Amino acid sequence: MMLDAAGWDALLLSLLVGVTSIVIALPLAIWVAWVLARRNFWGKAALNALVHLPLVLPPVVTGYLLLISFGRTGPVGILLENTFGVVLAFRWTGAVLAAVVMGFPLMVRAIRLAIEAVDPKLEQAASTLGAPDFAVFRTVTLPLILPGILAGGVMGFAKAIGEFGATITFVANIPGETQTLPSAIYTMLQVPGGEETAIRMVIWACALALFAVVLSEWLARRVAAKIAAT
Repeated sequence: MMLDAAGWDALLLSLLVGVTSIVIALPLAIWVAWVLARRNFWGKAALNALVHLPLVLPPVVTGYLLLISFGRTGPVGILLENTFGVVLAFRWTGAVLAAVVMGFPLMVRAIRLAIEAVDPKLEQAASTLGAPDFAVFRTVTLPLILPGILAGGVMGFAKAIGEFGATITFVANIPGETQTLPSAIYTMLQVPGGEETAIRMVIWACALALFAVVLSEWLARRVAAKIAAT
């Protein structure tokens, strides 16, 4: 199922957005998940609600909030452009930000469940030996939650390559610049005779998602087997 030049551009951009969003979001998602799973503090419920807010808001609303905040006239957008020369609205980097925001709750949830499944007594035993929190997390918790991290990463990646509403609202649908695979599919469905091209793109999108899930399952099994052998 070959794609035309515009289709390949959209596919490659979706992959770029997906991979970049995971690289940016996953470390923060691990930290937030650990804080929510292992720490009690004032405002924890508010933080949890804020993290999961993109799951319940319509994606178009999320995209609009990003636009008025990170757009060239938004407070954060003005700060980024004047200080660092970074413009997110109507750029592929803005699509990355939209993917991060939409996929972040899924990553945090998967990793938090993995952390909560770890017996706290294992971490406490390491702490009583004088190990600092970061060392305990790195040597005890992290190896045990790797399958959850992989699952969260895959869900975040799948959400990133499939994100449409927030992305098209924040960065529009500019071919070769911000047109991801879902946006390209939508465009083809609006063009008379574009159904065949849209079907090819849909097949590629399904293949990407399936490959990500299979790869995650394979990696998770290998990690679990390695942990069991130690």
